[in-house]
Amino acid sequence: MLTVFIAFLVLTLVGVPVAFALGISGAIFFILNPDIPFTVPVQLTVSQTQNFALLAIPLFIMAGNFLNQSAITERMIQLATVLVGRLKGGLAQVDLALSGLMGGVSGSAIADAAMSARMLGPNMIKRGMSKGFVAGIISYSSLLTPVIPPGIGMILYGTVGQVSIGRLFAAGFVPAFLLWAAMAAVIWVVARRRGYDAELKERPTVRQIGSAFKASIWAILFPVFLLLGLRWGVFTPSEVGAFAVVYAVGVGIFAHRALTRAGFLEGLEMSLRDVGSVMFLLSLAAIFSYGIVYEQVPDTISRWVLGVSRDLETVMVIIVLLVIVAGFVVDGAILIVMLTPIFLPLILSLGGDPVHFGIIFIIAATIGNFTPPVGAAMFAVCTILKVSIADYTRESLPFFIAVCAITLLMIFTPALVLWIPDLMFAR
Repeated sequence: MLTVFIAFLVLTLVGVPVAFALGISGAIFFILNPDIPFTVPVQLTVSQTQNFALLAIPLFIMAGNFLNQSAITERMIQLATVLVGRLKGGLAQVDLALSGLMGGVSGSAIADAAMSARMLGPNMIKRGMSKGFVAGIISYSSLLTPVIPPGIGMILYGTVGQVSIGRLFAAGFVPAFLLWAAMAAVIWVVARRRGYDAELKERPTVRQIGSAFKASIWAILFPVFLLLGLRWGVFTPSEVGAFAVVYAVGVGIFAHRALTRAGFLEGLEMSLRDVGSVMFLLSLAAIFSYGIVYEQVPDTISRWVLGVSRDLETVMVIIVLLVIVAGFVVDGAILIVMLTPIFLPLILSLGGDPVHFGIIFIIAATIGNFTPPVGAAMFAVCTILKVSIADYTRESLPFFIAVCAITLLMIFTPALVLWIPDLMFAR
């Protein structure tokens, strides 16, 4: 199996797309083990996409694209500006609030980062903010997106680990707020030191705040309706995805009157491309994951970790460190698919809660999208804003530290994560 891992790392580092790197390195395992029928990898690629629970992924992607075609983003920018525009840091604070508000719409950190880089990045630079700082906050603020329901990472983790997706959705709100507060504090400190002014000079009136909320109300209610539908048993996780699509189309056509025929077709086209890339990646990841299970890698890693410590919190810290390091070279979605079957049984054996671990694991896996050398969100933002990786890395370090500090806080304080799901769902 070591040969397979080395092949995967080499292929990734030389620029082979992650999906192909997984498929090729996974095929090497079957070549090295000719006693396994060659029909197995073919069956794996097909069966991986036949999981009914995974139907939620394309449906939520489609719902997000339809909402984005319904003038949601502009309304959210207006609301974010009204809410936090008077804080030090101006548009940087607006971008952070926008990521939190858009979390229930896009579900993808990379998509959120690219959107913010195009819409807010140039104006932030015009306000005198350094390019590295702008790229850093836009990248790390998109971490809020997969933590707020319906994050794609939650669906992947819940499906692979057989964990309640409803409880995962409910568990995301408090961590998202803590991450927002930590990064907002970093922006405030940097802005005060560098003289980055607030976006609004005067306090917004109640009428302005109410108008901004009214314009954005359908997008704000989107994750709330999803969560309540799951809580009351109206929908299964897959069915709630179908409801999300109907909701998005209905809002675009009847509430906002902004979803045109051209926008609908563009949303479909974008959804086909996004769904195709995700499902293709998942199907080839099945080939790679088969070798991991066949060679009993989970048992080997579990024995190694338990040899270091049997304390639940210490083990979770070790896992977070391993996942963050792995995220330097592997995409977050792949880490969730590959490592959930390895680490979740270990956490359960130590008495840990799968939802508590899941939120922390998803955050740790997503951090890799913002770190060199292969962070997808990092590359998207740096390419759009024409920022060097060196400047980005230096300026984004305070955000990395803040996110890690909040992650540690959640590891040692499970109630922060489990309070809302325990309140809404029976164990």
